[in-house]
Amino acid sequence: MIEIKKITANNKNDINLPNQPFKIWGKLIPSLNNEKWDYKIHKFAKTFQQCFPNENYQHDPNLIYIGAYDNNHCIGLAIFSKSMFNYLYLDDLKIDIDYRRRHIGSRLIEAGLSEAKQLNLQGIYTIAQDNNLSACLFYLNNKFEIGGFNNRDYCGTAQEGKADIYFYRDCK
Repeated sequence: MIEIKKITANNKNDINLPNQPFKIWGKLIPSLNNEKWDYKIHKFAKTFQQCFPNENYQHDPNLIYIGAYDNNHCIGLAIFSKSMFNYLYLDDLKIDIDYRRRHIGSRLIEAGLSEAKQLNLQGIYTIAQDNNLSACLFYLNNKFEIGGFNNRDYCGTAQEGKADIYFYRDCK
């Protein structure tokens, strides 16, 4: 039985759940028409894996950490921060590779929405790279809506050519 609970100072080391590889197999191509977002999916001919570097987080009492636990072992993590907007920002979401596709990420999102409600916020938002198609589709399948697109953040970096897609989910 997977338990979803807040990570506190007592178990603060759990916020450093290691990053693990994920498949890059396509990209989400958003479009805005008459103030309504839509998208297309472009599948790549070849797939590959990517892994972000580990963050080495320091526990910050201003952030909300929610963990997924299997027998007191942290196997999933969501980190939320209050933003200048009326939304909680989902800064990081990761699930141990052996536990993916079991709806644990969805449960962490629901816990974040509960936090947003308690804070009287509109909902939560996050950003995913357009070429992380699995993440983009995860958010769309979890009732997020596209709310923005930025193709300039990676100019002049090693990740040039990628873009950020903003996803929003309101409390309802």
